[in-house]
Amino acid sequence: MNNIKEVQEYVFCVQNDDCDDLEVRKIYRVLPDKESEEKGMFRVVDESGEDYLYPKNYFICVDLPNKAKEVFNDQRVESIA
Repeated sequence: MNNIKEVQEYVFCVQNDDCDDLEVRKIYRVLPDKESEEKGMFRVVDESGEDYLYPKNYFICVDLPNKAKEVFNDQRVESIA
């Protein structure tokens, strides 16, 4: 299941090839980007707080409980303020 729908999704990082802005064994938010997804990439909000394209094989899609999604959204709002 490596298909991101047109809603906010989450992925679990399993590989980073020494990329400083991704931590293995951490969950990241994915932004919808159909064109990039068709090219084998996910648009991920990484440790820098910005969204960048990363290969799909760096991640496993995960379905988070609603409470966990709320925490992700709350953290995003707090970091912007």
